[in-house]
Parts: sequence; structure tokens; C-alpha cells
Amino acid sequence: MTDDEPSLDARPQVVVETREACESIVVIRLNRPAERNPLSVATLEELDRHVSTLATRTDISAIILTGTGAAFASGANIRELRALTPETASEFARRGQRLMQRIADASQLTVAAVNGYCMGGGLDLALACDLRCASRSAVFAHPGARLGIITGWGGTQRLPRLIGQARALEMFATARRVTADEAHEIGLVSRIGEPVLDCAFALAQTYA
Repeated sequence: MTDDEPSLDARPQVVVETREACESIVVIRLNRPAERNPLSVATLEELDRHVSTLATRTDISAIILTGTGAAFASGANIRELRALTPETASEFARRGQRLMQRIADASQLTVAAVNGYCMGGGLDLALACDLRCASRSAVFAHPGARLGIITGWGGTQRLPRLIGQARALEMFATARRVTADEAHEIGLVSRIGEPVLDCAFALAQTYA
């Protein structure tokens, strides 16, 4: 790295992108690949800011959320979770809930382009979108059961509606990982495609 290049920590946690040929579709990309794109408090705030701004724009027809590297999003930052008190835990849950509901309520079509690991709060983020497409390498799970916790960002409501109560309960209780093929089979994702971002653009152009 040269003196002119930003350090990894200085790079933005969230990047907003467009394609020249399709400027009405905006990509929001999580940008912490070395950490598997955790949903830290700072990331949640940045996502909320971008989604809030884009949701007011009438020139935007669709918003795509995706990750960088081998992960879509790895969920809440474990270090931050360990530091929570009963008081701060409640606000932490509400912060995530507000973001997920803002995505769900957006007037634009929202699409999750799941490019890899989609875990815990990351799965809640994907579930808040209208549609989901996955790469072949995508893996879905709610691993909280192994840590003695459960998601507080809306996944306990949205996942059963999407794949049924029995399948959702199994994912929550066992922390079992679901492959892209199984996710497609049970209706968790609409399509599997490579590159997954192209798949998401195709969905957006079809349904927006």
C-alpha cells in the first residue's frame, strides 16, 4: 500500500454504485470483506442513511444490496454484542429493526444479491428485501443458537412467512446451514445466478 492509498479501516464500510447503462438501479455494497462484512453499529447507521436517502428519490426504480468478497453479510459484530448491557441491547435491537423495516417499506423494489455467507443479521437483511438471488457459493444460516442468542431484527417474523414455520424453526433452533440450491428449493431465494449481481439486475429490470 502506498502513502496515497487509504488504509483498510479508512475505506468506506458501505459503497453506493450505479451502472452507466442502468442508472435507475442503485447498488448498496457492504465493503468489509476481510471481516466478512459484519453489521456493526456504524454499518447499520450508514446503511440506514443511504436507504433513507434513496427511498425518497423518484428516479430510482430498484435498490440492490450485496456484499464484497466471500460474504454477503456475517451478521452483528460479535465484539459489540458482548459489550451490550440490558439497556443498550434494547436500543441495538431497535436500530436493526428500524433499518430492516425501512428497507421493507421502500417504494422501490429491493433485491438482495447474496454473493456468499449470509448469516444471522445478514440473513435478516436479505429477508427485508422484496426478492433474493444467490450465487452458487451462497450459504444461509441463523447461527445464534450456538451462541445462546436469537435474532432481534425481524428474521423471526419474515423467515416463517417465506419458507414456512417448520423450516424456519429448524434453522433458528439448529443453526443449520442452507446451501444455495436448498434455499432456492424452499423459496428462500428466487434465482441462482452467476455473477450474482447480474442476476439481481435482471430481476430488478423484470419486476421494478
